[in-house]
Amino acid sequence: MSRLLHRRRRYMDTAVRVVVSVGGVGIILSVALIFVFLVVMVYPLFRPATVQLSATYPVPGPTTASLGYILDEHQRVGVRIDAEGTATLFAPATGREYRRYPAAAPAQVHSFALGEAASRVYGLGFGEGTAVLVRAEFSVSYPQGRMQVRGALHYPLGAEPLRVDPAGQALTRLAVQLDEDRAGILAWTADGRLLLLQLSLAENGAGELEIEEQRLHTLYTGPPAALTRLALEPRLWNAFAAHADGSVHYYDIAADPPQLVQAVPVVSPGAHITAMRLLSGGVSLLVGDSTGQVAQWAPVQEPHKTLARLRVFAAQSGPVEALAVEYYRKGFMVAAGGVATLYSATANRQLYSMSLAAPLRALHFAPRADAVLYEDSRANVHLARIHNPHPEFSLAAVWKSIWYEGRNRPARVWQSSSASDDFEPKFGLAPLAFGTLKAALYAMLFAIPLAVFGAAYTAYFMHPSLRALVKPSIEIMEALPTVILGFLAGIWFAPLVERNLPGILGMVIVLPLLVLAVAALWPAWRRNPTGREVVWLIPVLVAGGMLSLWLGNGIEAAFFDDNLPLWLYNELGIRYEQRNSLVVGIAMGFAVIPTIFSVSEDAIYGVPRHLASGSLALGASQWQTLLRLVLLTASPGILSAIMIGMGRAVGETMIVIMATGNTPIIDLNIFQGFRAMSANIAVEMPEAEVNSTHYRILFMAALLLFIVTFAFNTLAEAIRRRLRYQYSRL
Repeated sequence: MSRLLHRRRRYMDTAVRVVVSVGGVGIILSVALIFVFLVVMVYPLFRPATVQLSATYPVPGPTTASLGYILDEHQRVGVRIDAEGTATLFAPATGREYRRYPAAAPAQVHSFALGEAASRVYGLGFGEGTAVLVRAEFSVSYPQGRMQVRGALHYPLGAEPLRVDPAGQALTRLAVQLDEDRAGILAWTADGRLLLLQLSLAENGAGELEIEEQRLHTLYTGPPAALTRLALEPRLWNAFAAHADGSVHYYDIAADPPQLVQAVPVVSPGAHITAMRLLSGGVSLLVGDSTGQVAQWAPVQEPHKTLARLRVFAAQSGPVEALAVEYYRKGFMVAAGGVATLYSATANRQLYSMSLAAPLRALHFAPRADAVLYEDSRANVHLARIHNPHPEFSLAAVWKSIWYEGRNRPARVWQSSSASDDFEPKFGLAPLAFGTLKAALYAMLFAIPLAVFGAAYTAYFMHPSLRALVKPSIEIMEALPTVILGFLAGIWFAPLVERNLPGILGMVIVLPLLVLAVAALWPAWRRNPTGREVVWLIPVLVAGGMLSLWLGNGIEAAFFDDNLPLWLYNELGIRYEQRNSLVVGIAMGFAVIPTIFSVSEDAIYGVPRHLASGSLALGASQWQTLLRLVLLTASPGILSAIMIGMGRAVGETMIVIMATGNTPIIDLNIFQGFRAMSANIAVEMPEAEVNSTHYRILFMAALLLFIVTFAFNTLAEAIRRRLRYQYSRL
């Protein structure tokens, strides 16, 4: 019988050992697989762009010089505009010609301009001071289940050329834009006048645009060779004119009348501007010069309205020959010195370079930026496929200050979406990392003293019967869903703090002083401690809190005009938000306290009693024994508890979402909100486009959180082992 029991026990021990081992290995593998999955999702951000030549063919249509190209988004139909104004529709992949559209006016074409890339509008300037706007339109159908794209040209303002110059001088330079209810034509005449024609438009009953009002302005007069390039902002707010002396004149054309804001030298002395284009959205201006330098300029509003240089890109090996911008992103390609280079403007990142067989005449992106079409000086057209899914990403763009369009200075910004189509995504993780650490810092400042001192009192001073009630109660708090704490903090506690801010802040001083005063005035606690003193302190703490609130209300009424948050802003410039770091720190502190308390209390209670008894027998007081012996011996467990609590605070989500304003800013102000990485992932992941840059950067934030929490837990275990080894030798 005993042999049978022994065998059964051995089988059970083996089975349990196998189950525990398999479970432990499974947990390790699960953690490793999570790490591998996050790395796989983030890795494509670091893959370089690729450009592959897919087709080469002679220029379609007439052999005259090309002025520009337009492509449909599926790369099935392209439009080539030549020097005679003829538009040739062709297949970009093969060069096959579909149809030709002759120029609407028989006059000689003197100038050409592409409007905003997404509008597919171009303008032709003629010798009689007239111009015409043309739009390339593409229709998609699916006969027999196969995609078919057809192209056609349309004259949105009519085929009859518009009179831009009443004097009838030739328009030698041109810039055009067409919006839903307005249009603009910026023209430089043969006799040296810069004219701006502003048109107000409205739809008629047939759905066609009609001109309701025309306004003609003369912006500048000078020698006929004074201006070399023109650019017109799509919303018709700003206009830019490049001068032969290497400067750009910046005009505010939204003013009535339009005004010259500034003349800015944009190239080095002795150089001249060879290319100028507006980036997608029309806010920034790209300027290429004869030295091979390309710079990005944009209007800023402070300290005064001016044109500022945001960044300079790596110098090219020769004069800039051509510039092409993407339709919807802040990317561009520059051709210079026999090399075409692909850039991301915001990230200031060179993505790809390819050699060219001959200098370029024209360069144009496909709408989806997945191909580029270029024509060389040998009258050959080339189509190159581009794989460049994440140009906005770079480690510098994620962590460093970036000067974004529309801002007055470089900043670290997270703003992933907007209602505007020309919005520039901002993927700075620095504000999110700062918010994560800020939340953890304030939570730990609140939680560590309460949890560790509470654990020390519970384990060393509290009566056993009371400890048997208090410890499980606090540990049960750990199971409380954090969404409840976040809900209470955002809906109830945040308004309470705002109404009673002086009293809440005063509790930090009032409550400790009141407890010390009661302890000093009650000799029985010092002479005959029973371990139940905390029960009598509870009403004292409640009374102290009420006293602090009452005093705070009186102080606020007497010294702060009965509104401390408003006084802080008016007098000290400290902005107060209702859902702020103070509220989050207290709420997260309550979420972290049970973890730190439980582990710390176990560590302190586990110190052998004979060590404390020996210390007391040698004449040490209880406080001396606690501080110099018990806490030192239990320090491995206490530090582990703090590290584990820190890891939980870093990864907390629901409290941060519900109890703070979720504003991604870098500000140590305790009265302002923030946005943590975990909250940002929870808020934006459901809305992120799968496999987009936004989507993968959210996974990158998750990977960083994983690494940080893993590092905290690993460090906690290492410290615990090290300290345990040191104190075990004493």
